[in-house]
Amino acid sequence: MLVLTRKKDEAIRIGSDIVIRIVSIDKNSVRIGIEAPKDMTILREELALAVSEENIKAAKETTDEILAKLKERLMSKDAADDDPRPS
Repeated sequence: MLVLTRKKDEAIRIGSDIVIRIVSIDKNSVRIGIEAPKDMTILREELALAVSEENIKAAKETTDEILAKLKERLMSKDAADDDPRPS
């Protein structure tokens, strides 16, 4: 991790198109401004983690639903295979 010290109104440049500027400094917080291309997503860390957890949860629920349906179909197919009556 790179750690830098900046004062109010100073900035950090990342690549050629991202600038992080210190807007204000209070006792318990620092306000920053981010200049970046509009197509770049910028999220607070806690929001990014929440989105990631929701995506994992949604994917798991979908997978569980698919597996339940497959199991149901396989069970009904096995039951049909056990039926001694001709098709």
